[in-house]
Amino acid sequence: MTALRTLLLAACCVPMIASADAGRLLATGGATGIEGAAGGGITPWAVLAGYGERGEWGGDVFATRVETGDYRLDVAGVAFAFDNRLELSFARQRFDLGNLARDLSLPENSLSQDIFGIKLRLFGDLLYDRLPQVSLGAQHKRQKDFLIPSLIGAQRDEDTEAYLTASRLILGGAFGYNLLLNGGVRYSRANELGLLGFGGDRRDSRSLLKEGSAAVLFNPNWVLGVEYREKPDNLSFAGESDWADLFLGYFPNKRLAVVLAYARLGEIATLDNQDGAYLSVQGSF
Repeated sequence: MTALRTLLLAACCVPMIASADAGRLLATGGATGIEGAAGGGITPWAVLAGYGERGEWGGDVFATRVETGDYRLDVAGVAFAFDNRLELSFARQRFDLGNLARDLSLPENSLSQDIFGIKLRLFGDLLYDRLPQVSLGAQHKRQKDFLIPSLIGAQRDEDTEAYLTASRLILGGAFGYNLLLNGGVRYSRANELGLLGFGGDRRDSRSLLKEGSAAVLFNPNWVLGVEYREKPDNLSFAGESDWADLFLGYFPNKRLAVVLAYARLGEIATLDNQDGAYLSVQGSF
């Protein structure tokens, strides 16, 4: 009896792995952004990865491609969350310079970086609390191909930035459909997310940048929304445009999410009108 009691006690103390069929409502874990945090494609939300509730683990793996007329960005990563409170993430980005590398005979034809993220839910809840869900996050970014960024004026090859974001799901908030609203601020000096280094010859201090999104859940499986992200402008080499997108998310179940978007990225590294397609596939556990 003593041995049995010990085993039962130990089992009760082990954190649960959330079943993808249990936990939070479908789509409330969001997708995974291009920097690895849970939320939208270009902006994080206050939600955490996966569908785990209190005392449970959850998470996801993802792969994303963004294709414009001159560039291609490939991202892959993983995120874990525990207790619906803390999220840890990792993403690796590879930015293919395409036409720019060929036209300028650049020494590298791609740039890459690693992003290590942490997000903490401070208070509130996406749906069940009077207050919106509010989370504080930080991302440490490490640029892996610094030669080109250094030549155009970037000051450092790694940096840490912070963001604060709030999210709320309003039942019936859009003509009877559920409405998700998200808004946040970011404190950063990353040039093009950090792919062109951090800080510049024009400005080397961090800037307070706005970002946000809104999405309509037409039913539990389909989400249509828009996102906006303000960008710094640290380099005299080229302007840096704010980003926006229109996205469609499909959540057939809690194990799979597919997001397709039209992204307006503006000027990137001297080339204008970098608009194109965004595709992301996520598996949750």
